[in-house]
Amino acid sequence: MPVQQAAVLDALKVVTDPDLHKDIVSLGFIKDLTIDGGRVAFTIELTTPACPVKEQMRDQARAAVAQLPGVSAVDVNMSARVREAVGGDSTRSPIPGVKNIIAVGAGKGGVGKTTVAVNLAIALAKCGGKVGMIDADIYGPNVPIMLGMKGEQLTTDGEKIVPAEKYGLQVVSMAFLTADDAPIIWRGPMLHGALQQFFREVRWVDLDYLVIDLPPGTGDVALSLSQSVPVAGAIVVTTPQQVSLADSRRAIAMYKKLNIPPIGIVENMSYFVCANCRHEADIFGHGGGEKMAAELNIPFLGRVPIYQPIREGSDVGVPLMISEPDSPAAQAFMAAAERTAAQVSIASFSRPATIPLTVVR
Repeated sequence: MPVQQAAVLDALKVVTDPDLHKDIVSLGFIKDLTIDGGRVAFTIELTTPACPVKEQMRDQARAAVAQLPGVSAVDVNMSARVREAVGGDSTRSPIPGVKNIIAVGAGKGGVGKTTVAVNLAIALAKCGGKVGMIDADIYGPNVPIMLGMKGEQLTTDGEKIVPAEKYGLQVVSMAFLTADDAPIIWRGPMLHGALQQFFREVRWVDLDYLVIDLPPGTGDVALSLSQSVPVAGAIVVTTPQQVSLADSRRAIAMYKKLNIPPIGIVENMSYFVCANCRHEADIFGHGGGEKMAAELNIPFLGRVPIYQPIREGSDVGVPLMISEPDSPAAQAFMAAAERTAAQVSIASFSRPATIPLTVVR
């Protein structure tokens, strides 16, 4: 008896997406299903390339179909198509070439916000996402230093600004437009104008995620962001001590008032591991970020330890995700990136898809 498409699809219903909590057939993840005698081939198209369990899902799908009578071989291809988390019904016009905007902010300075933003962006790119960065900390644009792009100049293609590129990221920053030691002394309307230029006059190319490094606090830039473009969500960076947590609560409250959903909290400088004895010391306290996330009912994206190469890499323009991708600290950044992508994916399923997701042939 020949293998039937209906039987294959029914068998695949045992595989569920761990974030969306539905089976991959109902979600429309099965593409290009073909049956040639006893050979079955299909693609599982996930909503993020940063899925940490995609290999397990592939193996489970292959095993489920292989048990069907008449099946002699199963070929499973894994792919991803990132969906927009904010629909076309938003009152704010999307940025051409950009699917999802992720803001990274903090309630106060000195918590390593830009370090987290840079390493998260690189981690998303390493997972296979197409990623860009806007350095929106106009008064203190440090992204170029951390990416080793000091002295870079932006160019145009005759119509729009062409972003600079490094480590797989498309990047724009005010630092590319000013002298290194020139202070930016602007009022709110000028900040808004600069952000508009970064949003609308840059030729962003097919980005799944545009990470925006915001200045600390609850000021003009966040307000301009909320009024200008649809934002998938915001990540708040904190440290464990109470003064940082108090300011982080204010930042989260601000994002909620601006209708920017909190994606989650990253606790940076969470603990220190002695290089000699491996003793862990909670220099700034313990567990404050995770406790706050639980109280506010928002995701906790993870802890990043105090680790000297993080600082060294930031100073010389080689982020930890590039210099030591297998280190525990880099793995913490990767885990946070995977959880971030998962939250964006979950948000994208809160609205109807704009194109059919299931294609079976």
